[in-house]
Amino acid sequence: MLSRRAFNRRLLAMGSMLVMGSGLARAEEQVFTSSLGTTTRQANPNNSKLATQTEVVAGQDQAPMLSATSFESLQGGIAMYEEFVAGGGWQPLEPGTLKKGSKGDAVLALRQRLVLENYVPFDTLGVPQAAVYDDELEESVRAFQINHGVLPSGIMGEKTLAQLNIPADTRLGALRENLGRVEAYAQGLTDRSILVNIPGAQLETVEFGRVYSRHNIVVGKLERPSPTLASTVSDINFNPYWKIPASIVARDIVPKYMEDPSYLDVNHIRVFDGVGGPEIDPLFIDWPSTDPERYFFRQEPGAHNSLGTVKINFKNDHMVYMHDTPHREAFGRNLRFESSGCVRIDQVETVVKWILDRSASPLTAYDYEMIVANVEQYDQKIENGPDVRWMYLTAWATEDGRVNFRPDVYGLDGTGFIYGQPQPKTY
Repeated sequence: MLSRRAFNRRLLAMGSMLVMGSGLARAEEQVFTSSLGTTTRQANPNNSKLATQTEVVAGQDQAPMLSATSFESLQGGIAMYEEFVAGGGWQPLEPGTLKKGSKGDAVLALRQRLVLENYVPFDTLGVPQAAVYDDELEESVRAFQINHGVLPSGIMGEKTLAQLNIPADTRLGALRENLGRVEAYAQGLTDRSILVNIPGAQLETVEFGRVYSRHNIVVGKLERPSPTLASTVSDINFNPYWKIPASIVARDIVPKYMEDPSYLDVNHIRVFDGVGGPEIDPLFIDWPSTDPERYFFRQEPGAHNSLGTVKINFKNDHMVYMHDTPHREAFGRNLRFESSGCVRIDQVETVVKWILDRSASPLTAYDYEMIVANVEQYDQKIENGPDVRWMYLTAWATEDGRVNFRPDVYGLDGTGFIYGQPQPKTY
């Protein structure tokens, strides 16, 4: 009979090897992404520098980043890393780039390091080719990269080295820090959910404990961080008006208008004398001496609209939502901390159709296209909508044994932060 610690070590070793066999070979780049469980992931020639892909993975039996078993899985991860720390952790590796075909003591040191964290079987240290960067070591590095938010190139370069050299006790601290978050976020979670991990800049749609689709997302800037919350999808706005928050009017819209008087017209933004009040001409307003909150700004539907073609609503105290965007180039970047707090979703139509297909009044694909093409706002109420979780997870474990880490982008670890609005980071 295995002890709990021995079982947990074996579970981590199994999970660490699940992602091997994908065959990617790309230049390395540090990114903040969520966990990937597929072993058949293919390179996208249009996004060859992206660590994560927006894709439907239904039927691939992939575990989500949050589920009813997450708390127990994370406890197992903590027990494993306690054992790593008790054993002295690991020594830092020397700088340098290693890849398939490399040979020598540096390769042997890398193999030894990955053995310590169960990414490589222990018995490979005794083979004659232990100092050769072979296929198995390449796939082990790729597995490590995926679990640590680094572009899974299979090459050990600067960014992967930095992750490898983070001490075991630091990793253990991150796991402990996220235990309370995982427990809180999982409370009340039902069979269908939309999971947003802010540090990972990625979203999962989940049903019955398995991932349906994953999406790259854009989340809040460091100076305008996205909040964490728990809610339920209530309705969807097609061709939405953008009712511009006063804070954005003050910080962005009015300054741009002051620089370029054509800005409002070019972007189809209208100004009203309060919500529901008459439209007014902004040329007659003394903006330097007028509080922007005095007026209501609204952007009309269309290709120019900052919300794109659709907006997904859910009750919350932070006036945030998920939406499309006309600026889809942001999804082709690995650092996607660019919004004012809301979440922009790559290939949002997949999420919308997933919601609608499971609602009481689903729209057909034809209905969807016709509504969007009409460029008039159409609101669809959602009965029994999926749960929504906006989470701040810098470490988590999945039931297949994989332990994942992401950078503390908002600097919240060590503060006890779980739910709410983070304070802006200023420099």
